[in-house]
Amino acid sequence: QVQLVESGGGLVQAGGSLRLSCAASEGTLRMYAMGWFRQAPGKEREFVAQIRWNSGITGYTDSVKGRFTISKDNAKNTVYLQMNSLKPEDTAVYYCAVRIAGSGSFDTWGQGTQVTVSS
Repeated sequence: QVQLVESGGGLVQAGGSLRLSCAASEGTLRMYAMGWFRQAPGKEREFVAQIRWNSGITGYTDSVKGRFTISKDNAKNTVYLQMNSLKPEDTAVYYCAVRIAGSGSFDTWGQGTQVTVSS
């Protein structure tokens, strides 16, 4: 089973930037997509962005469009989330996830990385 390791979280002031990374532990032959989700205190986990592994097609939740960019490095089995113009409401634990080909949902998750945006 693929294991995911996230990095890049931290504390940043509003308007600042962070880049999250998520490395998959093994080959991605069966991978359909990788995505980022987040969970703020007292709230449910929500979708942030995804990228299809073969085609590179991306998708974003409305609240981050124009500010966040998801990208991938196939050679490194790694996906990135570049976050610009950060807002305090972006504060959350960010999780990386994998959707395997033939699966209807993201079913493998990383441990999460904390992103805190101060006002």
